[in-house]
Amino acid sequence: MPALLIIDGLLAFLLVALGWTTLQARSPAQSVVLFSIMGLIAALIWARLDAPDVALAEAAIGAGLTGALLFAHLRADAKLR
Repeated sequence: MPALLIIDGLLAFLLVALGWTTLQARSPAQSVVLFSIMGLIAALIWARLDAPDVALAEAAIGAGLTGALLFAHLRADAKLR
């Protein structure tokens, strides 16, 4: 049981640290990558909370679809310059 508590604390710390790092990133591409990783960590947290439907939605939408849309926007923005 204490090992699971350590894992939960580590996941919570990692989510907050990734959020902070995402805000402090120097390039937009780096921010998008960190945001997608943050979505995957959030999906792991939802899975640990026994909410597999929310975890799957977070992984598909939060990390997958949103990351792809943000990368598409970055590429379109680079073509305009």
